[in-house]
Amino acid sequence: MKTGYIFDESYFWHDNGSGTLYLPSGGYMQTDVFVEHPETKRRVNNLLARCGLMKKLKQLEPRSATKEEIELFHTAEYVEKVKLLSDTTGGDAGDHAIVGRGSYEIALLSTGGALRAVDAVMEGEVDNVYAMTRPPGHHAERDKGIGFCIFNNVAIAAKYARKKYGLKRVLVLDWDVHHGNGTEQAFYDDSNVLFLSIHQDLSFPSNTGYKEDVGIGEARGYNVNIPLPPGTGDAGYIHAFETIIEPIAAEFQPELIIISAGQDPGMFDPLGRMMMTAEGFGKLTDIMLRIADAHCGGKIILCHEGGYSNAYVPFCTLKIIERLSGLATDVTDPYTAGAQGYPDKLYSNQKEVIDEIIEIQQEFWQTLRPVIWK
Repeated sequence: MKTGYIFDESYFWHDNGSGTLYLPSGGYMQTDVFVEHPETKRRVNNLLARCGLMKKLKQLEPRSATKEEIELFHTAEYVEKVKLLSDTTGGDAGDHAIVGRGSYEIALLSTGGALRAVDAVMEGEVDNVYAMTRPPGHHAERDKGIGFCIFNNVAIAAKYARKKYGLKRVLVLDWDVHHGNGTEQAFYDDSNVLFLSIHQDLSFPSNTGYKEDVGIGEARGYNVNIPLPPGTGDAGYIHAFETIIEPIAAEFQPELIIISAGQDPGMFDPLGRMMMTAEGFGKLTDIMLRIADAHCGGKIILCHEGGYSNAYVPFCTLKIIERLSGLATDVTDPYTAGAQGYPDKLYSNQKEVIDEIIEIQQEFWQTLRPVIWK
């Protein structure tokens, strides 16, 4: 397989300013940096270079998205708001979506990285792509930014793919630990895009991501939320992928797969309470490659979203890219020993939730009848 890799130094210059975890500093909140900052992503690049994998990937330069392309999803008023903040004092573009000086141009380049990935895969330049896009995008809604996200890279990429290449069926998967509310909004009434979000239940944003939210009109059933209990690890995620995502994808038969790849379900993440390992992310990638090979000639794109453990995100992302490229390195997960004693099985509360989701989705997807695993 030929795997493309997209990043730009500008991505690391988007400035969130000071904060503590995800809140502004001040008062009794001692000045720190927001957890969404460049170091985590730089360390991914550094690990890829250090182990020799970076030079084996096809380097793809991103381009800037046009204003018209951003407006495939976002309102013109919101785009202008982001540009004004970027050109002047900076500020919040909605709800914890900080725009720094010059962030508008960087956000255009981040979205443009996702669009470059679409073109590279659809035109056969590469088999698949990992795009180290920043700022992230999956929380950004039509008229506001949310949770570090300014423009919704993946939603715009899916709309762009449909418009430019005439695709009828695009599958968008979000495995970030937080619900992909912005992407859900983009396609909640669109049966040409199957959106699946697997996330920690009742985490962020509040009041979104419920399993009963299945889409509206002709798109009922094309929005699939899989809210898993805190503490779910590799076994629970793999079970959900094999019993919900894989059979639904088989029936949908996507022509392209786009993944919001947030590595914050990792076991050391400060903003998540899940227990995924690096190898677990590798296994999820294996399943998605299997789906892509079966239905869309291997056409699959991953755009980086969340993931806030400086130490662990690089190892999780490396494992994903190893699987995408089929190229193994000599890097082993140094934190495996620290996970000794962590549960590595499917627990009854996790299975119950997954079975409930299967029951809801059986109304729409014949492949879920009967329940595959008991």
